Amino acid sequence: QVQLVESGGGLVQPGGSLRLSCAASGRTFSSVSMGWFRQAPGKEREFVAAISRLGISTAYADSVKGRFTISRDNAKNTVYLQMNSLKLEDTAVYYCAFGATTTIRSSPDNYNYWGQGTQVTVSS
Repeated sequence: QVQLVESGGGLVQPGGSLRLSCAASGRTFSSVSMGWFRQAPGKEREFVAAISRLGISTAYADSVKGRFTISRDNAKNTVYLQMNSLKLEDTAVYYCAFGATTTIRSSPDNYNYWGQGTQVTVSS
């Protein structure tokens, strides 16, 4: 069993920054890829970013490319999402996901454990 706990969400003005963290426990964190997804009200959960098990490869949704950065610290069993230049449309609940494979994937079907989510609200 894997437990994922996200933190770092909050209210921020457009153009601002936030850093999300996700602490994992219960399994070998460094053996799998990790991902971040988000879900806005009335919309389906969508892929945001993913990182391979050693952090060598990353992938981003086009909507966040150049603004968001995913990273991980395997010694701390933690994955991060640095979000810069935030926009109104970034408002959503952000979920951390524990991958079912070693390589990065953008489909939620390739992740078998999820955190409880953290709210990010971008508003002026």
